[in-house]
Amino acid sequence: MKLPMTAAGRLDLACDIEKKIPRQRLAVYPTPLQPADRLSRAQAGPKLWLKRDDLIGFGLGGNKIRGLEVILADALRSEADMLITGAGPQSNHVRATAFVAAFAGLDCIAVYWGKPPPNIDGNYRVTTMLAAQVHFTQNDDRANVDTAIETIADRMRRSGRRPYPIPRGGACMMGVLGHVLAVCEAYRQCLELALSPDAIVMAVGSGGTYAGWLLGTKLLNLNWRIIGYSVSRDPAEASVQVARLANEAAAWLGCEFGFSAVDAPVQGGFIGSGYGIPSPVGAAAIKLLARSEGLLLDPVYTGKAMAGYLSASATGLFAAYENMIFLHSGGEPAFFAGNGVWLDMHPRVI
Repeated sequence: MKLPMTAAGRLDLACDIEKKIPRQRLAVYPTPLQPADRLSRAQAGPKLWLKRDDLIGFGLGGNKIRGLEVILADALRSEADMLITGAGPQSNHVRATAFVAAFAGLDCIAVYWGKPPPNIDGNYRVTTMLAAQVHFTQNDDRANVDTAIETIADRMRRSGRRPYPIPRGGACMMGVLGHVLAVCEAYRQCLELALSPDAIVMAVGSGGTYAGWLLGTKLLNLNWRIIGYSVSRDPAEASVQVARLANEAAAWLGCEFGFSAVDAPVQGGFIGSGYGIPSPVGAAAIKLLARSEGLLLDPVYTGKAMAGYLSASATGLFAAYENMIFLHSGGEPAFFAGNGVWLDMHPRVI
């Protein structure tokens, strides 16, 4: 594919990409791209815009639906009768997969690391309600989930089933392509708004979202930067994962860009005590966004990424930028898991 330099050329290429990528559409697009005016006025730095993938209208929202639309199309093409995936009990991806399976009339197996949690709440409650079969690895090593997914898929095949295994977090080539489509969508919105963002900010977990945005940005020859904040793994490891996934998706599209970890920098310092564990800075960011924009972030992904953005903005790292877009990737059900002590809330009684 040639890399266009004009808006018309980019739009033509976006259409070509959308036609090529298979998709079982589940939601209504585009999701809103909105200015965060009150937050921007209160903070030093650029004007911040919010890409509201939390408002994706299927399966309680979240950008995991984008990847799953492409994954589902591939699963149906292969005549699968079951989706198998995994992560932690509060996984947005697992919850979204359970919704997708229910919609498509497929069985679903959710593989979780560790042991069953004491409470059935948040995303775990939803996944359980959707009648997904649940398997716990009894091992706190998150990577053990990947092995368990393949082991269970092999067992299902031997029993005569046609499973479609999806890697932890949906981090696979087909899932990445769903986020390439998000770049095409966002570019159109920026044109309509006469907006030229300097950077896109997002949380980085399993790496599929970043990989899709990295590839889509390269395909359309866009000059915005992607700034990712790790909420899961070591930043250097995350960069390698993102580059690998972007290369796999590029090859599927017939492109050979040869991304390396250098092309996918990931910022650290905001994971807190670990993946899935709420942090004080994340809680502060969640409260700030709720009180300034009437918008709810989650404690696992977007809260920590927003904390990273706010910290960098306050120290002047974005002083040369005029506009930035924060990808609100959803995940609100996790806000309602646990006892909420991490929020350090004290009711204002009058």
